[in-house]
Amino acid sequence: MSLPLVGALALAGVAAALLTGAALAVFLRRRSRSHLLVALALGALLARTVVAGASLAGAVALDSHHLVEHSLDVVMAALVVAAVYYARSADAAGGGTR
Repeated sequence: MSLPLVGALALAGVAAALLTGAALAVFLRRRSRSHLLVALALGALLARTVVAGASLAGAVALDSHHLVEHSLDVVMAALVVAAVYYARSADAAGGGTR
């Protein structure tokens, strides 16, 4: 195992966990669907880091690792697009950011 790679994954994991926690806190405060979708997208980012760590530890095969990570990329993108779409639709309907 490469020490710089382990360090980068650890840093990415901590950052993703902090971002996911902050997004969940915002969702709990605002209770809007768009905030939930953003929190879920950041949760997918955290899951991606966990998968990378599991692959580095040998718990996930390399081909499975790539399939899962790229699938999580698609999930993240879809959740962000859905959050923006929903926020804009709610604004257009006069619902504010809810």
